[in-house]
Amino acid sequence: MPYKWDFNTVLQFWDLFAWGLWLTFAYTLGSIVVGVVIGMVICFGRLSRFRFISGLSRAYQEVFRCTPLLVQLMWFYYALPLLIGVTIENYVAAMLTLSLYAGSFYSEIFRGGILSIDKGQTEAAKAIAMSDRQVMWRIIIPQAFKRVLPSFINQSVIQFKNTSLISVISVGELAYMAAVVNGQTYRPLEAFTIVALLYFVVLFPMTQAADYVEHRMRVSD
Repeated sequence: MPYKWDFNTVLQFWDLFAWGLWLTFAYTLGSIVVGVVIGMVICFGRLSRFRFISGLSRAYQEVFRCTPLLVQLMWFYYALPLLIGVTIENYVAAMLTLSLYAGSFYSEIFRGGILSIDKGQTEAAKAIAMSDRQVMWRIIIPQAFKRVLPSFINQSVIQFKNTSLISVISVGELAYMAAVVNGQTYRPLEAFTIVALLYFVVLFPMTQAADYVEHRMRVSD
């Protein structure tokens, strides 16, 4: 017997989907902002002349880039409180983990952009008595920003999708709300189809923007 779709039953809970989508945006934007700050700090740490700082920054990168985000979420929510003796709320654990995870990837994106700039420009700037800070912020950073923009957008798209994992610690984002609606309606096909469509509607323009920026950069080069 063919399956009979029934979106009307599921859409009665549209407010839950709307709330979940709002929380998804909030966690995405919040973790991106904090992740960018962390990423810049770690990026300059990796570029530091001091081996201890460089090594510590690289260790942070490798830990968060080489372990699954799901495991990190579980560790910060369940394991870390046992170490520090303080209960961590699920929303705090979610934002902390997402931000640290994003920062590890953003830092490598930023570092790659900075290292891609021809060293001759640095030498020419120093020849006219510009300081290291002036060279970095007036010469290197503006050019590196343009080069890393497509990668930054792509990583931010991944970050939006990564928020679905925080449902495992009962944060009420979009995927969690789909599970709630399914529990109320017993309509998993419709509930998760709506969620998939919402993700697509949000992320497709972002992926197209990344492709457009990358194309414009190739043309300008």
